[in-house]
Amino acid sequence: MNSVYEPLFTPWKIGNVEIKNRIVMTSMGGTSIFGWMEPNHFDEEAAKFLLERAKNNVGLILPGIAPIRDMLMGRWLYQGTGKFDKLKDFMDEFHKTGCKMFIQLTAGFGRSLAVTDILVKALHNKALGAVMKPVLNADYLTASASATPNRWDESCISRPLTVKEIKQMVDAFAKTAKLCMDAGVDGIEVHAVHEGYLLDQFTMKYTNLRTDEYGGSFENRYRFPVEIVKAIKAACGKDFPVTLRYSVVSKTKGFGKGALPGEEYTEVGRDMEESERAARYLQDAGYDMLNCDNGTYDAWYWAHPAPYMPENCNLEDVAHIKKFVDIPVVCAGRMDAKTAAKAIESGDIDAMGVARQFLCDPEWITKMIDGREDDIRPCICCHNACFNMAHYKGVPNDQSLSDNAGMSRCALNPETMQSKKYKIVPAKRKKNVTVIGGGIGGMEAARVLKLRGHNVTLYEKSGTLGGVFIAAAAPSFKEKDKELIKWYEKQMKDLEIDIRLNTEVKDFSSLNADEIIIATGSKPRKLGVPGAKKAVEACDYLLDKTDVGDKVIVIGGGLTGCEIALDLYNKGKTPVIVEMKNDLIAAKGVCLANSSYLRDFFELNKVEVHLETAVKEITDTGIKAEDKNGKVFDIKGDSVILSVGYIPAPAAKKSGRTHLVGDCETVGNLRTVIWRAWDVAMKI
Repeated sequence: MNSVYEPLFTPWKIGNVEIKNRIVMTSMGGTSIFGWMEPNHFDEEAAKFLLERAKNNVGLILPGIAPIRDMLMGRWLYQGTGKFDKLKDFMDEFHKTGCKMFIQLTAGFGRSLAVTDILVKALHNKALGAVMKPVLNADYLTASASATPNRWDESCISRPLTVKEIKQMVDAFAKTAKLCMDAGVDGIEVHAVHEGYLLDQFTMKYTNLRTDEYGGSFENRYRFPVEIVKAIKAACGKDFPVTLRYSVVSKTKGFGKGALPGEEYTEVGRDMEESERAARYLQDAGYDMLNCDNGTYDAWYWAHPAPYMPENCNLEDVAHIKKFVDIPVVCAGRMDAKTAAKAIESGDIDAMGVARQFLCDPEWITKMIDGREDDIRPCICCHNACFNMAHYKGVPNDQSLSDNAGMSRCALNPETMQSKKYKIVPAKRKKNVTVIGGGIGGMEAARVLKLRGHNVTLYEKSGTLGGVFIAAAAPSFKEKDKELIKWYEKQMKDLEIDIRLNTEVKDFSSLNADEIIIATGSKPRKLGVPGAKKAVEACDYLLDKTDVGDKVIVIGGGLTGCEIALDLYNKGKTPVIVEMKNDLIAAKGVCLANSSYLRDFFELNKVEVHLETAVKEITDTGIKAEDKNGKVFDIKGDSVILSVGYIPAPAAKKSGRTHLVGDCETVGNLRTVIWRAWDVAMKI
């Protein structure tokens, strides 16, 4: 192991509980030991997930949030002791690894609940809400400190919780914590004065307008989380550790408005001055550790950093707040292990919190210890599978029910939380398999096939592996994407897969192959307007094949077009975005944390955006555009970049022994590409 990491592998204590190292796997929705979005039970898939990480040298594991009251059916978590009996058996096995586990309990989401269309209808239609109430009580699930607009649909106003309901929740925390303690759990984490969840909605002035004992003064606003920790300590004893998920600074300008790194703004949530006081106050109330980052759902990219956020984005604020408490402080948020080790050594923080890297590679700590850092598959912060809750104008949470029920899966690693469906099973008969195309889909198919025991030959017509993902990884903020390409190149080499670069296969009958996988990707969609040939194709720009001027019109405001506009801005150029839809990135599968960063960035930096606007012609001086009212006008620019999508470009048709993988079958994202590669490779 590189000596720079040594501070990460020193013991520390939370209360009287010793943790063997300074790496904390922080909670992720979908990894709750009691299940997610179903009547609570002991979740075998989550248990397997957690145990595998524990065996791979994590110091402390925090499973996914466990609502103290079921989101479906409305039972309290403490009701039904069978799951706690199973939990006890699991903890006996878990502790053999030397890892500790604190279960994270949540009061709920309040106005941050990602409402779908059916929930919006239930909140607006009392009759429908009453019918749904026994199964899915939208009124209760979205209840908050005060009547405030829902983050995902501002037409939905949360009702204020009653004092009786608050007291019931406090009691439920204590009862559930005691059952967890009796089952052998090492501690409880209270979720959360953090990220604008329900407890945080009580603490912040812009979401708490109450005039009773839970509103108004500082002490009243923080009363709810204080009562919870005192109730847990009363039930479990003062030596039973209780930690708190805590946002140091809210980074919030208003409802639906986040503050970007370095931005000057007026804080409507918890500013640093209040946080200094609050951290000490919460410690004195009984909390034994603060598990920290920043943000709210209105500034979601701080707690769920998009790839555009800087690494270690919360470290400065967390290190500052540590000066005001005597209990340990953990920092999460795109943490780099080397930076974290240095911060721990200098006493700025006590441990590093890591979440989604554990989805991508369960063995990353073990690989780091063994000096195999190049073998760590990097998380690229895409959120395509783990948290793909999309939101755009006119649409609340555009997420499928299967994705909502199956959070904490991974776009890059299909085995995560899907171990029964995706697993490496040795092939019954070794075959010669040819893969055509060396992009991510082709390499992933080749990798899985080789791990299963097949002979694999991969043909790539260019001189490099990576395909269109090379262009996608080109911007400076895509450093993790570049690492992913290097990871794939190493896998191809280590698995000794026969790679034939600069070789285009045209005669498929000449191949010595039992099965053929086509992974030839897609081609740019053409824009059928006069002057279209004057424009630069998106990939040509990203690969520096074509120079562009100072003012650049980007046609297409989807994710790729917006990332190109961000890249142009970072290079000192002036981007202009033209999009036919009524919002930027109005597409399913792109997490709000990612899309809201880009929208907020363009608004803050006054990037010119034309929505509901069609391109009529591309000229030598820009474009002719038409708005939704039929008005035709000119937009001046030195260059025009086309980012209007792609269409499949298979080198051959699907047949009995010929299979399509990746964008050449259906254009999608890394999740669709990689999962499809597994679907095909597992059946050969």
